[in-house]
Amino acid sequence: MRQRAALVPIVVLAAWAVVTASEPAVQILAPAQDSYVAGELVVRAAVEPQGARVESVRFFGDGRLVCTVSRPPFECVWDAGPDIREHDIRVVAAFIGGRRAVARVTTKGARFADAVDVDRVQVTAVVTDGRRYVRGLKRHDFRLYENGVRVPIEHFSAEEAPLEIAVGVDISESMTGAIAQTKEFVKRFLTQLRPTDRVSVLAFNENQFLIARPSVDLTARVAAVDALAPWGATALHDVIIRSFRTLGRQQGRRALVMFTDGEDTASRVSAQAVERRTESSDAVLFMIGQGQAVESHALRSLCERLARSSGGRAFFPRRIEDLGEVFDRIAEELSNQYLMTFAPSGRRDGSYNEVRVEVAGGHEVRARRGYRLEPRRSR
Repeated sequence: MRQRAALVPIVVLAAWAVVTASEPAVQILAPAQDSYVAGELVVRAAVEPQGARVESVRFFGDGRLVCTVSRPPFECVWDAGPDIREHDIRVVAAFIGGRRAVARVTTKGARFADAVDVDRVQVTAVVTDGRRYVRGLKRHDFRLYENGVRVPIEHFSAEEAPLEIAVGVDISESMTGAIAQTKEFVKRFLTQLRPTDRVSVLAFNENQFLIARPSVDLTARVAAVDALAPWGATALHDVIIRSFRTLGRQQGRRALVMFTDGEDTASRVSAQAVERRTESSDAVLFMIGQGQAVESHALRSLCERLARSSGGRAFFPRRIEDLGEVFDRIAEELSNQYLMTFAPSGRRDGSYNEVRVEVAGGHEVRARRGYRLEPRRSR
């Protein structure tokens, strides 16, 4: 009997050790991983163990903070939009004492191949005389060359040409200290675009989130930026390639503005694939690197190559306070662009074709340096 009695405290002590050693955790109960969702849905989460002292449970949908709950039931109503597409749902539980737990679910969407179907090549150009933009030029002031041979300019327009632009903002974990100021500069940039411009706003970490479609107004865009919160890693290569898909194929100027604060840590595609995709797009690419990105030679080199090949520019402000001036310079350039189109002679085999633009009067011209016509692929 004494031997049995001696075992009781040992068993109790072991059970107590198992309980106290377990880390608090959070689990997403709904929606399920790889499910299909659309419209309003209830995101449900559970905290373990049941007696854990919870400070808050935050629900994120596609990078945006949707709601914060401090006591059970841990539920949040989220509008996933009318389309069945990929979504990233994340729940972050903060416990009294400083512990933190994260759960994540990704839903499925309709997949399709990204096809670049071009009957005409568009060339967007800016002309400068020293530090000033040259405005008021006409079609006859330009000479356009394809692989060294002059080609006729079929369509020409100046700054009144329609503009479709996608603005991408890094919201990875490393942005924690800079996100507040960055959001203010992005919002100011959005206010400088014309009401007629088609504007998409993207946020990205290891995933990409379309937080404002072209159909929404400026107020909705600003509100979407305000709701951003930093988390996750950075998949810059993947995001740039995906961002090209947000731009349409109608005639008009296209631009992509990408802001990042660090090197790519999570992409599945290479830098070479990004360069090739940039060459097959007629969008002008503006790359902005800040924070850790300023010190990375590899990232700076990639950003400069991408911007140069597209006719855009790369900026690397050392201070976050200088970011506003960078966005102002991009906005000014967007209002001083010329658009030309020509019929390509290059074959649709993915080969590279050089493009050169010259202007009478000896002015400097910045435009895309070439193009690729990729083989057509079925959707």
